Parts: sequence; structure tokens; C-alpha cells
Amino acid sequence: MTDTTAMEPSPPPKSKSTTKPPQPPPRPPLHRRLVTLDTTLSQRLHVLAKPFLPHFILLLLEISADFRFFFPLSLSLLLAPTLTLTPSPIQIPGPGASLSPIQILRPLLSPLILGLLLDLALIGLIKLLFRRARPLYNKNMNVAVSVDHFSFPSGHASRVCFVAALLHLSAAALADALALLRPTSPFIDRWIGADPVSAISVLVLVAWTWAYATSFSRIVLGRHFVTDVCAGACLGMFEGLVAFRFLRF
Repeated sequence: MTDTTAMEPSPPPKSKSTTKPPQPPPRPPLHRRLVTLDTTLSQRLHVLAKPFLPHFILLLLEISADFRFFFPLSLSLLLAPTLTLTPSPIQIPGPGASLSPIQILRPLLSPLILGLLLDLALIGLIKLLFRRARPLYNKNMNVAVSVDHFSFPSGHASRVCFVAALLHLSAAALADALALLRPTSPFIDRWIGADPVSAISVLVLVAWTWAYATSFSRIVLGRHFVTDVCAGACLGMFEGLVAFRFLRF
């Protein structure tokens, strides 16, 4: 008999497998993960808080910090002393020293007006640089100019925090001004009572409450993301410091 087993060809040696095990998908860049987190958190706050806050209150906060409303109001405050207060000089401590009411208020109101213009310019420039779209769930928003289509940073948040920071830094000067203006106006005399410092402290507290509420309302209304509001608030406080230090005349 012929041995057929010996005539059969031997099987080829098994080659080592060159296929790599499946790798996990690469993680997205850090900035993309932060944007995703920001978007998710902002939408979650929008969904959770909106049912509990009256919509008309949110809209009133929006209007109160709108530049088209707030800037003319601030400008009218600068012009009001010439119309409502006596033009006669007010005696201040010192030999022969006197100031008119408008001279007392102008150094406090000029940084407010100039700071608002600075805020408008910086917000517009930064929005044009970043060009971040607003949230998809942003509804029924009236856009004044084309730059308002962009989201980062929040102009409302920067504006209200600028005003609150400027009032906070100017508290002592405002208390002194009220004390000097008190004899010229019965309204001021009734409003501040015997303690102008306490009256200004209440005013500063109201300003910060308004700033925080307005900033948060931007997220609840769906106008901005969380980072837009945080960046705008930080910018506004920085502008308040700049206006207090360098824009007083």
C-alpha cells in the first residue's frame, strides 16, 4: 500500500495577525468639549427656570438694560441738574469755596455716559471677532443691528454689571454729593433722611440685584449661553473700574 499521508502537502504556517484591536474614537478638542458643556448647561437652565419665572418680568429686565433705553435715560440724568435744581452755588467746606449742582453731579455722571459708549464699542468688536451664533431656542428677539445676531459676549450683562460696579466704586462720592445737594431739593432731603451713606448703600444693593437678575434672565430667555453672560459680566466690571479711574472729568 502507498502511504498517501506522506504525499499530502503540509498546511502553511499560520501567520501572525496584523489587525489591531479596535481603538476608541479620539476625544474632541478641549474647546469643543467646553462648548458642548456650555450649550447643554445653558439649555438645561433655560428649560428648568423658565416655567417658574414670569415672562413679562424677564422682558422688563431685558428692556431696562437695553442700550436704546438706558443710554438716553442716563444722558437725561446728566442734563437734569440744569432743569430741576437751583443754579445758585452751594457752599462747601473751605474758605470761599462753592459749587453749582451740575458741577457736583457731572464728575459722577460723565464716567457713566462715557463708560456706556466704551461698553457698546467693545461688545460690538468682540462679537464681530467671535461671531458665535445665539442659541437655537432663542425666540422673538428684536435685533437692532446686524451684530446683535451674535451671542458672545452678552451686552446686557456687561452693561448692568458696569453700572453696578461704577455705583459701587463711587458710593463715597455719591454720598458726599447727596449731602451737598440735600439743601437744594426737598425730594432729596426726604429720600436720604439723615444718613446719605445708608441711602447710597441701599442704591448699590438694588443695582447689584438688578445686575444679577438681568444677567440670569439672558439665559432663561434663551438669548445667551452661560459663558456669554459670564464673559459680559466680567467685562462690565472691568469697564466700571476703567471708567471710575480714568473717565471722570
